[in-house]
Amino acid sequence: MSITETITETETAIDTDAAVRHFRAKLAFETDASDVYADQQSGAEFVLVDTRSQAAWDQGHAVGAVHLPTRQIEAEVPGRYPAGTRFVVYCWSPGCNGGDKAALALSLLGYEVRLMIGGFEYWAREGYPVGTALGTVRRDVDELVGPRAAGWSSSVSCDC
Repeated sequence: MSITETITETETAIDTDAAVRHFRAKLAFETDASDVYADQQSGAEFVLVDTRSQAAWDQGHAVGAVHLPTRQIEAEVPGRYPAGTRFVVYCWSPGCNGGDKAALALSLLGYEVRLMIGGFEYWAREGYPVGTALGTVRRDVDELVGPRAAGWSSSVSCDC
């Protein structure tokens, strides 16, 4: 069977039960910047972890995050965080799998963890507060990732 025939067969044989399982599992282990920010604002209990290098952290990070590079997770997390602590991790961007590596490391230690898809890039591009050495800054929402509002850049939701 050719690749074209395989693709065509796959496209016409959608298993909706498999799709439900897939998307349910995906949403159990992933979140996005909008939901993380909303959870922060509502007081939800979780630790937001920036898994990048010190230089990347210093350049800018999600306000409310802790800096914990992936290579330090195994040694530091069990002594700092009790069992049952919930984590959300991120790295640079959708083009980086550093957050996945950190999520795996936390999972191997027995912690509940979700990956913030889009990473720091989308946190910043969506206009959420960014911590820097100079203080907290907010960038305008990039119109390619979210609607712009008059005034405060994060006041309009994509409503998804």
